[in-house]
Amino acid sequence: METVREKVEKVIRTIGTKLSNEIYEQVYIASLSQEEERPDRMFRFLAEAFRYGPGVVDMMQLPAVYEIFRIRRNVYNENHLLTQFTRFSQTSQGVLVSRIGPKNDVLPLLAPHFADRLPEENWAIFDEKRAKAAVHPMGKEWFLTDIPLEEQGEDKGNRAGSWLREQTDEEIYKNLWYTFFDAVAIRERTNYKCQRNHLPLRFRPYMTEFNR
Repeated sequence: METVREKVEKVIRTIGTKLSNEIYEQVYIASLSQEEERPDRMFRFLAEAFRYGPGVVDMMQLPAVYEIFRIRRNVYNENHLLTQFTRFSQTSQGVLVSRIGPKNDVLPLLAPHFADRLPEENWAIFDEKRAKAAVHPMGKEWFLTDIPLEEQGEDKGNRAGSWLREQTDEEIYKNLWYTFFDAVAIRERTNYKCQRNHLPLRFRPYMTEFNR
């Protein structure tokens, strides 16, 4: 009997050989979405792909193709925002730690961005909504690991878990930011609506400068 992993690998090979890697990429990104109807959207898209071939990605007039485009755009947009809004704090051991709570499962997209920019750092990004983390040991490849919520407060020998539980220098940088912000702010020009447009409220609980 085939295992789930074997079935998944067979589907990936089929899409890659009979269709294209681009179509596989589109389906994979859609699978990271939070939308409950994504399995149906993906199925309908693949049905059209097997019907029309690799060129289906340009057939935006087809509802199934447009829906996958829309879902992918939503996932990519959130990932793009998090490349700007993700904040790291440093532990006493020099490890950079960040916490995020995205709507979509963007950690597999976000981690390569920071692996490229922080290749010589030990860092971990924890997705609180999904209880998993992207972990990057210095000079090595990053990897994903599950961190069960019930184990976050205990030492289970999990490197990622221990990094996430360490005290960080967050308070120091938070105070520095408050001082800078208060010094440069022009009260008469305060525009909260504009601020929310550039920095949605849902990202702020995870950003050092807003945790007063």
